[in-house]
Amino acid sequence: MSKSIFRKKSISKILADCASGFGDAEHSGHLKKELNVKDLTLMGIAAVVGAGIFSTIGLASFNGGPGVTILFVLTAITCGFSALCYAEFASRIPVAGSAYTYAYASFGELIAWIIGWDLLMEYAIGNIAVAVSWSTYFVNLLEGFHIHVPAYLTMDYYSAFSAHQQVLEFTKSHNLAAITDTIKQANIAWNTAPGFGGLKLIANIPALAIVIGITYLVYIGIRETKKATNAMVILKIAIVIAVIAIGFFYVTPANWHPFMPNGFGGVMKGVSGVFFAYIGFDAISTTAEECRDPQRDLPRGMIYSLIICTVLYILIALVLTGMVNYKNLAVGDPLAYVFNQVHLSKISGIISFSAVIATASVLLIFQLGQPRIWMSMSRDGLLPKIFSKIHPKFHTPSFATIVTGFVVGVPALFLNLTIVTDLTSIGTLFAFVLVCGGVLLLPREAAKAGRFHLPYINSKWIVPALFILCAYFFRNGIIGLFDGTHNKDDLPFFLFIGLSATLTVLAFVKKLSLIPVLGLLSCFYLMTELGYTNWVRFLVWLVIGLDIYISYGYQHSLLGEKIAPWHQQAKKISLTGAIVSIFAVIIFDTQDSVTMNIIYGLLGFALGYLVIYSAAALLFSVFRKEKTI
Repeated sequence: MSKSIFRKKSISKILADCASGFGDAEHSGHLKKELNVKDLTLMGIAAVVGAGIFSTIGLASFNGGPGVTILFVLTAITCGFSALCYAEFASRIPVAGSAYTYAYASFGELIAWIIGWDLLMEYAIGNIAVAVSWSTYFVNLLEGFHIHVPAYLTMDYYSAFSAHQQVLEFTKSHNLAAITDTIKQANIAWNTAPGFGGLKLIANIPALAIVIGITYLVYIGIRETKKATNAMVILKIAIVIAVIAIGFFYVTPANWHPFMPNGFGGVMKGVSGVFFAYIGFDAISTTAEECRDPQRDLPRGMIYSLIICTVLYILIALVLTGMVNYKNLAVGDPLAYVFNQVHLSKISGIISFSAVIATASVLLIFQLGQPRIWMSMSRDGLLPKIFSKIHPKFHTPSFATIVTGFVVGVPALFLNLTIVTDLTSIGTLFAFVLVCGGVLLLPREAAKAGRFHLPYINSKWIVPALFILCAYFFRNGIIGLFDGTHNKDDLPFFLFIGLSATLTVLAFVKKLSLIPVLGLLSCFYLMTELGYTNWVRFLVWLVIGLDIYISYGYQHSLLGEKIAPWHQQAKKISLTGAIVSIFAVIIFDTQDSVTMNIIYGLLGFALGYLVIYSAAALLFSVFRKEKTI
């Protein structure tokens, strides 16, 4: 056993552990093998064709014009590189856990924990967003049938409170024109909600209801989940294709000119929303142990679903920007909006119904994936054993599934997370970066019959040539970074330049495989487009995760039964450092935003704990003779 935080779990051990059911009589068991390549492809489509095609595509089209189709192509290529790397790992390690398990085999335990913790955030926050989005579509659908749900039962407390304060402020300043329909609706929720004194009973009940229903479906078995997913996907694909076919009869080609009205920068503004729509294919890899032939079917399912979804998204974008001018597409329901503009209101009703089905299927796939991440981390000892419990009748990770329901359902009642697409996207891109980097660390393996094999293309000359070309064409922007006029928002791009230069040298010297190198660089570049604030939020989450690893995962890891003798002392000292850090943040923080004050406070606590622990660990290891316990 190793004391190193970078101890690796060999592929042979991962496969042996999976085959043995992990030995613990209370928690052992196997997941039921039910999925084939058709099921996996439909699951990928279920996760990708959702809120993106019915919602976020509108704002992306508003910013990028018809040129948003280029963004879909670029995103598909980026995801394609990552999908091929996922497929390589899936063919070698056909077990649940997705990028977490792959990182354990390639980078070691610490990086595996980081990516596992990152995936938990990605899936949970993404599903909260989808649940809230589903609630909106569902309530609108009910309104079409003249069924009215009280406003205070369909939104979060903070939105209603903020709207009420805005109405008071605008009314006082006689600026009634600033009160939008959205603010009016939220203010109605506040004014009509029952309560006690100043406390109002406001909660998003439909969002909670769909999470409970989906969680129950995932809990009772993969077969039932598969049947529900397949039915929903076939229905929504049929509706999307019909919408595309009908919409093309109402396209005015003049609306496609200019193609990129706001330039390439305008196209890239939609990257978070577009990428948020594409992240679903990685959830397929969490079902590896439930596939009949994972080494053959998982890679095919990922790639097939990615190709189908890309074609659908490009066609939808062309229809949207062809039916109306791109300037009118900054709406929450762009598909319904454009058909209303051409007086096809009945089609709008069908689209609302399809949106309810589409977002429910996305929620289903991610509620299926998250418990399997919990389960995989628990199997390795990084989380308590109960998370890896397999239900004796349903053959699902039962406890982890219930926890996932609470983690998503309760926040969906009360939160309105406007940052979710950015935060989910940066988490997913980070996972993709590590998966692509992990492939570079795997020993090359000869192709085997019946298994996917990532083709090797020597990047020795290609990557340096691309680096030189990009440096030439974007030379003005790169030089401008060093003129002293830029701020902290440019820090992520500095990191990208450094990573690009390093990988260029390594590609030349080590003759790295081209596909994972391009995947790593393209994903990291998209991360730089998500803004400094999202990087800070993401860093807070990762640092909190590292603190949990120090406090629990390191000493309970099955690969590390031996721990350093100073570990417990260092933990006690680091808690003091964390408390001191909070006081330092309170005294010196100059942020005006309450949200950012909270974020920096959490970062101060978590970072103080981590830094003091690291310093104490270093001192103890240097000045004391280590003994394992």
